[in-house]
Amino acid sequence: MTSSEQVVSKRRRGLLPWLLILLVLLFGLYSAGWFYLADKIRTEFGQTISELGARGVEADCANFRVSGYPLRLAIDCDGMAYEDDARNVAASAGALAAVTSLARPLVADAALRGPLRTVAPGMPPLWLDWDNLNASAKLFWPLPRKVSLVADGFSGQTDPADDSDPVQLFSATRAQVDLEPNGPDIAYAGQFEDLEIPPEAINGRTVPPLDGIGAVTLKNGVALIRSRPKSLRGQAVEIANLELSSGEAHVSVSGPAAVDADGLVDADLVIKLRNPQAVAAILATAIPEQAGKINQGFAALTMLGSEPSLPLKVVKGKAVLGFIPLGNIKPID
Repeated sequence: MTSSEQVVSKRRRGLLPWLLILLVLLFGLYSAGWFYLADKIRTEFGQTISELGARGVEADCANFRVSGYPLRLAIDCDGMAYEDDARNVAASAGALAAVTSLARPLVADAALRGPLRTVAPGMPPLWLDWDNLNASAKLFWPLPRKVSLVADGFSGQTDPADDSDPVQLFSATRAQVDLEPNGPDIAYAGQFEDLEIPPEAINGRTVPPLDGIGAVTLKNGVALIRSRPKSLRGQAVEIANLELSSGEAHVSVSGPAAVDADGLVDADLVIKLRNPQAVAAILATAIPEQAGKINQGFAALTMLGSEPSLPLKVVKGKAVLGFIPLGNIKPID
């Protein structure tokens, strides 16, 4: 070994202890940060529960725990419950498991077990259930960059408080929702597959299985989330596409819509049809008392081709489809 090689070897051996000390120091700092964050989560959870209790609201995440050291940060509880008697609002669900990892520290994944049981004013108690329900959030400040929710085997039914039988409301093979801030707005994208609505849920009417997909932008949505408005008045959306389909029948809607300060709707929409005869057959089956008018109207649409489109304009609540007045839309609260 030459003298220069000996010098390099000694330098490497001299650096090794310092590297080990640095690694131990970094791991110590990481460990301290992990336990500090875990303790802060526990503390804030307890404070939130206490603050809600002081306002007369009972809330709990049973057997709440923080675990996963050193590679993960996991939050688990065996069941969730919320009850606000003053507002007649209540909800409960099964076990919650949420986790973020050292490999993906800015991505949080969560899974929730059903059923979700809800009570709210103006609507019957509901029982929502699923085979799998997973949520994912790309963390950022002050809002997540993206939130995704995916449910497989999603279904809903009424949840009677007495001994009467529940009414099945719907079932879907899969449902997905994505929410993402876009400047001051909130972008929504969603879809569902094989949505089935039993006849008993819609007064004995028959509707075939439906697929749906949509993309909508809620204007000024970031500020709305923070302020939590109790009314739709003053809100506006831009509908990139809302589509329902069943077999060869497709109906889509696009365009802007808004609700003014008086609750009146304004919209400038375009309705597109694919295979109008197939759409007419579905509507005539679902609304048999109007089958004659539906078939007559759609027969005229077929003269515009296999994929006609019609403008739907709403001005101060007055709706017009093409040149056909549809009537007035009541003010929205």
